[in-house]
Amino acid sequence: MNSEDFQENTSGHLISIPEGGFAYVPNPLPPMNLTWDSELIEVLSLADRTLGELAGIGRSLPNPHLLVRPFLRREAVLSSRIEGTQASLADVLAYEAVQLPLFGAPDDVSEVHNYVRALEYGLERMSSLPVSLRLIRELHDILLEGVRGEQFRAGEFRQVQNFIGPPGSSLATATYVPPPPKEMMEALQQLELYINESSNLPPLLRLGLIHYQFEAIHPFPDGNGRLGRLLISILLCAWNLLPQPLLYLSAFFETNRPDYYANLRGVSEKGNWNSWLSFFLNGVSSQAIDAAARVKRINDLRENYRQRFQQGRSAARLLQVVDLLFARPLISVRTVEEELALPYPTAERYIDELVKQGILEGTGKARNRVFRANEILQVIEKSV
Repeated sequence: MNSEDFQENTSGHLISIPEGGFAYVPNPLPPMNLTWDSELIEVLSLADRTLGELAGIGRSLPNPHLLVRPFLRREAVLSSRIEGTQASLADVLAYEAVQLPLFGAPDDVSEVHNYVRALEYGLERMSSLPVSLRLIRELHDILLEGVRGEQFRAGEFRQVQNFIGPPGSSLATATYVPPPPKEMMEALQQLELYINESSNLPPLLRLGLIHYQFEAIHPFPDGNGRLGRLLISILLCAWNLLPQPLLYLSAFFETNRPDYYANLRGVSEKGNWNSWLSFFLNGVSSQAIDAAARVKRINDLRENYRQRFQQGRSAARLLQVVDLLFARPLISVRTVEEELALPYPTAERYIDELVKQGILEGTGKARNRVFRANEILQVIEKSV
């Protein structure tokens, strides 16, 4: 890490480390040099407005859990992709549909599935535990269970110096060296206090500050990026900014990956908080608008399906299967049987009917066969 790059900043300071060279220690939040310029005020206003509109849509959804489930998995795919995984949303949904043991899944699918499990766990755990260092360790334990990085003692903060750099780099050639373990723990404790204390700063600004701070502290040997993005979704719900986890920033970070890393680094090197926060808030606005459009398209599609199938002797049960498709766009007969407590032949008959109507398309062989709801998947996956 070139110490000369970090000379002009007020967001942290360099310290010498026993291994040689320097490590960066971020100062406690909030920053002292945050400037309320016109650009920051404008992007914050837009982010607040678009997020508020998405929250209103979320509160009006008749069955929000139907929509949240596939969008959460899309976020897991995109967040994991930033770290190099290649699994698609269809890959993850297909493994869940046939309920194969996760140890039989490809590594990339396992990583994405762990992200889903961690986020679902965190959202549920908030009812009994605040966003804390304990919760962060629990989430990390789930995130790395049985996948690459597990050898780094999942669920435990690092006890050695780590660094960030291109493949093959060393501590001497690293682009960034986070704080040593002792300073790391002090910074984490300060971050925990900041997350849970009252503040006069707008919540979305605080969320941007917290995301930077977590990534700068880099408290685990592996999984810091995924966990940092996961915490955004959890805090949006913990602070009641959203009634359901409908907003995810990984799509924005993935699309703008060079700017994402450059803006994070700009805070560490030059204390350029405004640039990072403007980038972060633009991401909130962009993804809130995107999510609202997808939710509208999903609702329109669901209403179209319900109108098509609301007549007939078995309409009520068939509509339950149709609704289930919005939570599980890739589905098996066994899933329908278990989720709706139907006899297997009845579940199979409903699946066959939806195939005839062009709602579902069968994929794979007869054993463990999966059926795709292509129109639903297109709304979730494609650009709006």
